[in-house]
Amino acid sequence: MLPGPIRRKLGLESGDSLEAKIVDGHIALIPAKGKSRRSRIVKDPLTGWPVLTAGPNAPRLTHKQVQEILADFP
Repeated sequence: MLPGPIRRKLGLESGDSLEAKIVDGHIALIPAKGKSRRSRIVKDPLTGWPVLTAGPNAPRLTHKQVQEILADFP
């Protein structure tokens, strides 16, 4: 996993896929081009609260990833 400051500088999000290539004898990690997810706000069936979803096949965030994302939130 890439550190948060590097991901933010490159515009990457936790869970984004990367391709590894050898460039001039070094390993280069390049963001994989993929289908962008459409997120939307839905009503949670258990709580009735609005929640953000990116669909059933979206990667799940761990508690640690959520804490890391929220650490820089004002």
